[in-house]
Amino acid sequence: MTTISSLKQLRYFVAIATELNFTRAAEVCFVGQSTLSAGLKELEDSLGVRLVERDRQHVSLTPIGEAVLDRAKSILAGADDLVYWIAAASGPMVGSIKLGIIPTIAPFLLPKVLPVFRSQFPALQIGLREDLTHELIRRVLDHQLDFAVIALPYQTDGLLVKPLFNDEFWLAARADDPAFKGKDLHLSAKLADRLLLLEEGHCLRDHSLQACKRAEIAGAEGIEATSLLTLVQMVESGMGIALLPEMAVKGGLLNGTTLVARPLSAPVPKRGIALIARTSTARIDAFMALAGVIQDQFSAPAITRRTGRTVRTTTSSK
Repeated sequence: MTTISSLKQLRYFVAIATELNFTRAAEVCFVGQSTLSAGLKELEDSLGVRLVERDRQHVSLTPIGEAVLDRAKSILAGADDLVYWIAAASGPMVGSIKLGIIPTIAPFLLPKVLPVFRSQFPALQIGLREDLTHELIRRVLDHQLDFAVIALPYQTDGLLVKPLFNDEFWLAARADDPAFKGKDLHLSAKLADRLLLLEEGHCLRDHSLQACKRAEIAGAEGIEATSLLTLVQMVESGMGIALLPEMAVKGGLLNGTTLVARPLSAPVPKRGIALIARTSTARIDAFMALAGVIQDQFSAPAITRRTGRTVRTTTSSK
């Protein structure tokens, strides 16, 4: 009977199977490519089968490699759960967690939440990964991340979901934009046709389209932004208008620009901020603690209260 000499070899294999690129897999595992390749060869030699095919352009799994992958993930998940269980048995809120967060939330949530969390739970370390929603969910399910902060609505079947707070959308435009002439601000079809969007893959794009009740909008001749910062720069250049999350507006996204932002009239479009994990997570204590800290920092009076105010930015950045 063959045996696997190291869980590390399995981690190398899973990383290669996930990334289908030896350079990226080595980066994920924090090792050099030679170490990664040697570990894969040792695993293949111990099993007596070839798991991966590679040439200069392509990396793929063999049929037996495909079959081994799910079992390897299960073994690694069980090993991680054992480590977490031992850590929890030795004392609550110790060890480390791996947290994912989407780019349209990270810059505005993390500076408020992380210092508080570290102060309350100094023995628990947080590792961070910023990525798009579909990639974070994949990594949570594959046990590469423990939790992730995402925006709803989004397909979350099979996941533990803890709603945290609602984040309303504000309209951002230049101060002299005709959209701001009326007392009430509604997202009319005329305004929707001027709306600029993030590129495909960002859930904020889908949420903006849902707010407009559109499947697609023309925007500025099909031009799309790669980030919220680029979106703001496009609006300031006069290319159109944008829907921005309230947490981004109040978090200083428009500082240093000449733009203004106003909340929309009811019914107000919004996204739901949520913390997700595997339903089988062994870190439910850390999951609930992190959710509590986030909710304390972004409670209803702080983030979702209707003010009716226009936010005009200053010329200096925070």
